[in-house]
Amino acid sequence: MDTRHFQALRARMIVTILCFALLPLFGVGLTVYYKFSEAYWNKIEEGALSLVENRKDALEMFLRERIAQLVTLTHTQSLTHLKDEAYLAGVFALMQSRSKSLIDIGIIDDKGDHVAYVGPHYERLKTVNYSEAHWFHAVMSSGTYISDVFLGFRRVPHFIIAVTTIQDNRTWVLRATINSDIIENIVKRGQVGKRGDAFLINKKDVLQTPSRLSGKILTRPDAPNFSDTIATTVERNEYRGKDLVFAVSPLEEPKWVLVIEQDPKEMLAPIFGAKYISVLVVASGVLIVLVGTIVTTRSMTNELIRVQREKAANEEVLLQSSKMAALGKMAAGIAHEINNPLQVISEKAGWMHDLLSKEDLKASPDFEEFEDCVKKIDRQVERCRHVTHRMLRFGRRMDPTQEITDINHILRETVTFLENEAYNRDIELSITYDHDLPAVTTDASQLQQVLLNVIDNAIDAVGNGGKITLQTGSKNGTDGRSVFVVIADNGPGIPKDVLKQIFDPLFTTKAVNKGTGLGLSISHSIMEKLGGRITVDSELGRGTTFTIYLPLP
Repeated sequence: MDTRHFQALRARMIVTILCFALLPLFGVGLTVYYKFSEAYWNKIEEGALSLVENRKDALEMFLRERIAQLVTLTHTQSLTHLKDEAYLAGVFALMQSRSKSLIDIGIIDDKGDHVAYVGPHYERLKTVNYSEAHWFHAVMSSGTYISDVFLGFRRVPHFIIAVTTIQDNRTWVLRATINSDIIENIVKRGQVGKRGDAFLINKKDVLQTPSRLSGKILTRPDAPNFSDTIATTVERNEYRGKDLVFAVSPLEEPKWVLVIEQDPKEMLAPIFGAKYISVLVVASGVLIVLVGTIVTTRSMTNELIRVQREKAANEEVLLQSSKMAALGKMAAGIAHEINNPLQVISEKAGWMHDLLSKEDLKASPDFEEFEDCVKKIDRQVERCRHVTHRMLRFGRRMDPTQEITDINHILRETVTFLENEAYNRDIELSITYDHDLPAVTTDASQLQQVLLNVIDNAIDAVGNGGKITLQTGSKNGTDGRSVFVVIADNGPGIPKDVLKQIFDPLFTTKAVNKGTGLGLSISHSIMEKLGGRITVDSELGRGTTFTIYLPLP
């Protein structure tokens, strides 16, 4: 039965009710959602801005303190004392007792020679001349200099702070290597959550500190290029497949840029929870209205659909029964009509065979060819008799009768009806017979109709190039011993919500005008009359398996 009219009526009722009920609810929900989103991004930007400025201030304060420490040393100590490495070591030890911020310290004259050095690289650096080094020229011209991270003579990443002073009409340089771990720790405190990151870059977009997500020190970071940033800013970027927030702030000296990367989803997870709760509240309201509307409208149409469906089912079953009866009579009539000329052909072939036994014909050079032709005529007549016999058997009766039946024979005979169609569609039929299968007492004709329906459905399901597996066997179950026939295909399978309806009258998954929805329903009814049962198991993408059981005495 076509229920589209009732479905359209129900749909119109649902739409009308929902429009009046849900439009105000959606209006409120969208307004709340918009306001929440606006506040959400404002909160992200404010938090990121505050964090990057805080970390920037901490970095600049640390560097200013180190510069002040070195400047104080140059103004309170004479070059004569500091050139004495033992004295310089004592001063360095005193500085380290208050803070482990320096790695080493050295005194360099105006020619770039190391006059004194205290630190772990004494053998490598004591005799080095820095007159060609970039940082040396920079500090000599500016008085104070903080370098970028570089490898230098020690071949490990580091950066220095250098200050100049003039004593006895001579310019000399106090140079200190900064403990990079302290800088890294200050920067890392800007990392928020497991997916946050913070790092420093120079004006060439090279990492001055290692990055959790963007790369190693002295490499280009896997992040947008912020090296030209001139003011503190917050940007939202789509990067690495994520929606990320970057807070960026340039340092005054050195010319580094602090970059803090945040994942908004992780950073505001608690706020997301509140957002989801509000969405859940709105969704719950929508669901309540929707369910109430559907229940109300369905109760108004289901009864009418049920009555119409029952009426249509009865009419279709009667029509199908009439068609099957007519088909059976037609098949029997055709079989009888064919049998008559077959009988004549058989008699004439027998007469020709008798003629060939005469001696004058045996002497003919074409005797063997004549004899072979007569044998072929006999074989084809016998083949036609088998076909008409199956047609008569199929169309004999509809009421169950009990007779001793070989399941293997019934299956083999049924397959002959469909093997040409399977061959034309390039469908592989794999058949396994249990040759020790006991005979069963049942109605062979109606069992054949069930097998025909199920195998035909399998052919439609697999389409061209598919595979159907047939198997017979016996088993002992809780309800006694039985024989079974398995029909399995590798088609698309049947969804679980559809599987429980496939034996309902008029239910079909085939296209319009491709199926009546009665084949499996009639097959199920026949199996119940025969005292057996039919089961189905299916999985989407893996195929469908029907199993037909018949009890043994």
